[in-house]
Amino acid sequence: MTRPRRYGDAGQAFPIYITVVGGLLFLALAYFAVGQATVNRSGAQTAADAAALAAAQDRREQLADEWVKDVLNPTKWQQIFDGVGQEPRPPCRRAYELASQNDAHVLDCGSSGPLTYTVDVETNKTMGKSVVPITESKRSKAHAAAVITRRCEFKPLPVNAGSDALPRLTCKDGKYWDLDPKDLTDLPKPQDLFDVHLAD
Repeated sequence: MTRPRRYGDAGQAFPIYITVVGGLLFLALAYFAVGQATVNRSGAQTAADAAALAAAQDRREQLADEWVKDVLNPTKWQQIFDGVGQEPRPPCRRAYELASQNDAHVLDCGSSGPLTYTVDVETNKTMGKSVVPITESKRSKAHAAAVITRRCEFKPLPVNAGSDALPRLTCKDGKYWDLDPKDLTDLPKPQDLFDVHLAD
């Protein structure tokens, strides 16, 4: 006796199969959207970090230039090393340039102290089309802060020092400069005088 073939079970399983495959496809697209968002946020943070460092490095250059200009007047050294020097140009202009190079734009840039610069940026590109509708118009934002720290110290000259004497400049890594007022050809570079790094 031949048993009838059971087509009914297969027919019932097919909609379940379609539902499972559809669910898996949706999850795959959702994970892709998360990946897009992660890449976009990473790009925003890279742009913010670069912009903050650029502003701080520009300020370091200005402080070093001012120190060179006033190197024969050690009474001004301390305020320069403390970051309380002149600012002939806004350091944040470099932040705008670096953000643009990283496909982003600066929302805010400024100094939160004489030796600290903070930057907020937003990506130019959105997170892209995905199963999550908001990503099509959503842009990532990021914040970064860069700090300038002095690498060198000096002691005030003794009372009996000559009027043209200059203090010894003692810096990290064992470097020091005994400056000769009559020969200032070998002066420390900006990176010898100050470090620039992202804030923790």
